[in-house]
Amino acid sequence: MPLSVVILAAGQGKRMKSDLPKVLQPLAGRPLLGHVLDAARGLAAPATYVVYGHGGEQVPRAFEGSGIHWVLQAEQHGTGHAVMQAMPSIPDDHLVLVLYGDVPLVQLDTLARLVASAGPDTVAVLSVMLPDPTGYGRIVRDGAGNVVRIVEHKDANAKERAIHESNTGLLCASAGRLKGWLASLRNDNAQGEYYLTDVVVAAVRSGCRVNAVVAPTQTEVLGVNDKLQLAELEAAYRRQRATALMLEGVTIVDPARFDARGPVTVGRDVLIDVNVVLEGEVKLGHRVRVGPNVVIRDSEIGDDTVVFPNCVIERAVIGPGCNVGPFARFRPSSTLDAGVHIGNFVEVKNSRIGRGSKANHLTYLGDTIVGEKVNVGAGTITCNYDGANKWRTEIGDGAFIGSGAMLVAPVKIGPGATIGAGSTITKDAPEGKLSLERSRQQTIEHWKRPEKKC
Repeated sequence: MPLSVVILAAGQGKRMKSDLPKVLQPLAGRPLLGHVLDAARGLAAPATYVVYGHGGEQVPRAFEGSGIHWVLQAEQHGTGHAVMQAMPSIPDDHLVLVLYGDVPLVQLDTLARLVASAGPDTVAVLSVMLPDPTGYGRIVRDGAGNVVRIVEHKDANAKERAIHESNTGLLCASAGRLKGWLASLRNDNAQGEYYLTDVVVAAVRSGCRVNAVVAPTQTEVLGVNDKLQLAELEAAYRRQRATALMLEGVTIVDPARFDARGPVTVGRDVLIDVNVVLEGEVKLGHRVRVGPNVVIRDSEIGDDTVVFPNCVIERAVIGPGCNVGPFARFRPSSTLDAGVHIGNFVEVKNSRIGRGSKANHLTYLGDTIVGEKVNVGAGTITCNYDGANKWRTEIGDGAFIGSGAMLVAPVKIGPGATIGAGSTITKDAPEGKLSLERSRQQTIEHWKRPEKKC
């Protein structure tokens, strides 16, 4: 049967105490809803519907261009009412998978099992075994082990509250059947709401089978209601990502102090030290070593490269065999060829540094093309901005830039050229020549330093 996904994302999240809708609260740098959408996309469903309410257009605006069908739930009257809003657009011959925008860690494999357990006359619900199920609806079975109903915690009696198999809220059912069951829902309960869970009783009464698929871990079905729970899920997410990378062979010195916030591709024998944050899409080659307190965002690090402590690397490509840092910064569109050394307090922006070149201290290279085996001395600045426009500096192969040089772009330094220390270069420097610009040093006789008046 074709599959339609309905994600409930209309909750206000009052306990978040935030102007941001609950489903837009960040987990690993992305909205909670974004994680749920990623899992749903893995099922390749023809259509995904997101039911939103609180926060108005903030939620759809955050996911513009994503191909989602947005459904407004103007007033919130429970989960059953929320699903009702999306059903008119879903064909009767589809299966409907109901997910929650604040349950972000559910795994694709679990969802695939849930969908596979549903059918035209079979409802599949996702359950979880909890040591303390307080607050959760309970899965009630008959003597033969068949699911007969789900009872909410507030409506459960003492015997039902002793049940540890709990409802996660996720279910999959035939759209045609689901429409009929939703139409029959009543709100005569402690909350005065239309519960989606009451569909289970309606399904049993109509002769349909109800399968309970047990989630493999409690973590992946945890919801978020406040900032404390959000932090707990953040920690769980970090553990998941660290575990997955360690199983791929990465040495992570302290998994509790590692944070991956996007897809990470790794080679063999990678080592990652403490307090490293990987954001966006990151690729680490074979034998890469990443020191403490490093942030790498949407970047690629080549084989055998060492990233020393306290570096920030954003949208950069660093080639093999490079040494970078400590305290180096790479801004977007920076590329290092093989064997480049970029040292402490060096910033590179929108530049390409050729094979074997070095800039080891206190340097800014912006909008610059650096050839091979160039040495850039300490305190060098490529002056690329005139207050209105950016200009390019070109430094040829084998050039030597003395310390404290100002290269005022647009300017070209020829291959093998030498720039004298302390020079301000405003004209092209010819190949193989020494170019320097310095004012004459003077000593003023009989000069006295001013003294502080009492």
